[in-house]
Amino acid sequence: MKVFEEKISGKLATDDRPALLNALSHIRDGDLLTVQEVDRLGRNLLEGLIVLNVLFRRGIGVKVLEGIAAGEQTERSPILDLALALAEDRRRAITRKTRNGLRAARKRGRIG
Repeated sequence: MKVFEEKISGKLATDDRPALLNALSHIRDGDLLTVQEVDRLGRNLLEGLIVLNVLFRRGIGVKVLEGIAAGEQTERSPILDLALALAEDRRRAITRKTRNGLRAARKRGRIG
């Protein structure tokens, strides 16, 4: 078993996530990739779906430890798709709230 740990945001494209790229190149057909939550494969719905499709076509299963998609998956399912869509929505909400907070702080004369 090999562990790959990534501290980079899941909102980035797969090509911009070295630990994920290393894991994807290391994993072999028939293996099982374990992730904490499905959004670790991508908070962007399209990126996450691309990663899942590549894995499933290679016969690689995905084990999700937490969230609505928790469990072992060997093919795409509505639950996986929903979990990725919800992750993307959460990312948008975080971005919106951050923008609103910064805007409110600027109105009060604060920067940062």
